[in-house]
Amino acid sequence: MTYIARPDKRVPVEALLADFEPDFPFEPAPPLPEAEFAERLRRLRREAVVAGHDALVVHTDMVGWFHTSNAYLRYVCDWMREGVLIVPTDEDKPLTLLSFFTQAVILPPGGEPLLVDRILQVGAIGREYADIPGSSIAKTVEAAVAELISLGVGRGSVGLIGDRTSAPLFAGLAEEMPNAYFAREEGIIDRMQRVHSPAEVALQRTAAQLIDIGVQAAYHVIRPGVTDREIYAAFTLAQLARGGETGDGYQIGINEYGTHCGKPYGRVVRPGDLVNLYISNVTYQGYTAQTARMIVVGEATDRQERVLEACVAGVKAAEKLVRPGVLVSEVNNAAFAPMIEAGLLASPDARSMPYNWSTAEGGGPREIPLRPVSDPDWEAQGRTLRHVYPATHGPHNPNLGHHVGLAGAQNAFNVSSHNHDRLEEGMVFVLHAQWLEPLSAGCNVGDCYAVTAEGVENLSCHTPLEPHRVGAAA
Repeated sequence: MTYIARPDKRVPVEALLADFEPDFPFEPAPPLPEAEFAERLRRLRREAVVAGHDALVVHTDMVGWFHTSNAYLRYVCDWMREGVLIVPTDEDKPLTLLSFFTQAVILPPGGEPLLVDRILQVGAIGREYADIPGSSIAKTVEAAVAELISLGVGRGSVGLIGDRTSAPLFAGLAEEMPNAYFAREEGIIDRMQRVHSPAEVALQRTAAQLIDIGVQAAYHVIRPGVTDREIYAAFTLAQLARGGETGDGYQIGINEYGTHCGKPYGRVVRPGDLVNLYISNVTYQGYTAQTARMIVVGEATDRQERVLEACVAGVKAAEKLVRPGVLVSEVNNAAFAPMIEAGLLASPDARSMPYNWSTAEGGGPREIPLRPVSDPDWEAQGRTLRHVYPATHGPHNPNLGHHVGLAGAQNAFNVSSHNHDRLEEGMVFVLHAQWLEPLSAGCNVGDCYAVTAEGVENLSCHTPLEPHRVGAAA
């Protein structure tokens, strides 16, 4: 049988969503109030005082697809573009933001930097771009040094908050201010993001609802003959139309094993396929949620059903334990118990657990098996699959989940066997049970949770955790 891109090529793909409506009312949360950013600034300055700093320099740059490289600036002042924020420790001295030093075309920027009155446009220069000699990085360093010296910090102590894209700027500051002391201080903001406020959780609840709406849209269109691109597009349209900020924070995988997951490439849905919607993040007002869902098209094998059942049972077992005071490791270990009972694993211990991206025996690199894998839709484009992914069986990660917060932020913690912290009200995390066997079976299901005073709230409660079942007929 030959499968086409959709059941009837005369029907445009948009028609697949013509009668779609989510099955729950959607009410997006408002942006965070300015008072919350003022409290963050107070805490940030206090941490700087304790560390002995005279000022903090917070940096983020633009990376591909017009995203910023980290979330630090958005956390401090809700600035969505690139920038260098200079925060004097003295409360009577204002903040200064240096920005507009890349060729990003986002004009005007998305919103205003809160608590910042003074913004300096550094400018994007260079021979090819503007026929002007010089470097925008050098100009940004020059402007930042001038600001710091004007604050009297030329011989003082400066805390630096940034990421790998910050290296040229930070190196330039050190070179131009040889008498100053510089120290990396990303941990200040990383620690502040470990527990979220009720207003932050509300934004993440909205992000989770956008995910559920996108998943319901995907369920609405999926059937044999539809492509991964159309499913991805349906999800994207549904969530972006209701306030989602980006459409590239998630993956889709379709094959008869349930093991591949990446970006859409034209794979056609067929009877017997397993589909994984791995929603690594949907972003709303800078905050994200994360879930994972499985779709079974027609019939799955007995082994696949066993894996699906164990993963679903694992997440549900973990959810029952979530409440303030419980050890994170206890939540993690509860999820792996059904896998142990099913004979998939011997232990929940992260150090000894086999997982898909683990090293070879002894810690060296593991060779990906070279073996042809049939994929007619990829082959129709003149390409072939020549390696088997994943390289080894097990969960995708040697843990159950991780912290979820601002898009681009560092994970404040992992839900793992070696994390013996206690859960606190305001923690937000994803719990996703995963198991993949090369060319055999695979599952990845998970929900996004917030710890409450009473216990737990499932933020992604509008689509079931269990696999969605689709008939084999087109």
